[in-house]
Amino acid sequence: RAAAILFALLSAALITAFFADSRFFHWAFARHHNPLSWYIRPLLLIPVMLAAWWRSWGALMAAIFVLLTSMGWFPAPTVADDHVRQFLADEVAFLRSGWTWTKTGYTLTVSAFFALLVGAAWHHHWRGIAAILTAAACGKIIFSLLGSGVAATAIILPALIGLAICFAVAWRIHKTR
Repeated sequence: RAAAILFALLSAALITAFFADSRFFHWAFARHHNPLSWYIRPLLLIPVMLAAWWRSWGALMAAIFVLLTSMGWFPAPTVADDHVRQFLADEVAFLRSGWTWTKTGYTLTVSAFFALLVGAAWHHHWRGIAAILTAAACGKIIFSLLGSGVAATAIILPALIGLAICFAVAWRIHKTR
C-alpha cells in the first residue's frame, strides 16, 4: 500500500510540475520529438495491464508513473520530422489552451480509458482488454487527425505497432491463466 501511495503522489507531483513549470514542460516536449518516445509509450501500457492483472496497486501506480515519465527518457533529436514537429506544436497548443468542452471531454476519455483498461485486466477479461486497446488506438488516431490533419499521420505507425504488441502480450497473459 505504501508503494501505491508513494507512486500516486509522485505522479501527481510530476503532472503538477509539468503544467506549472513551462521550462519543464518544454524540456519534456523537446525530448518527445524523439521517435523512440512515440514507439515506447504504447508499450508502457503492458506494465499497467500486468500490474492490474496481478492485482498489485503498488505495481500499477509505479507503471503509471513510469508511463508519465517516458516523454523525457530520450534525448531531443537534432532534427525532428516535420509532421512530428507540427503535431507536437498542435498538442502543446491544445494542452496550454484554456479548458474547453473538447479538452474536458478528452481528459475524461483518457481517464475512462485507463479505468476501463485497469478494470478489464483486474477482472481478467481478455476481450475487454482487446476492445479497450483497439478503441483507444483508433480514438487517438482519429482525434489526432481531426486536431492536426496530415501531421497526425506521424502517430499512426507507432500506435498500430504498440496496439499489436499489447495485443500479443495480453493474449499471452490470457493463455497462461
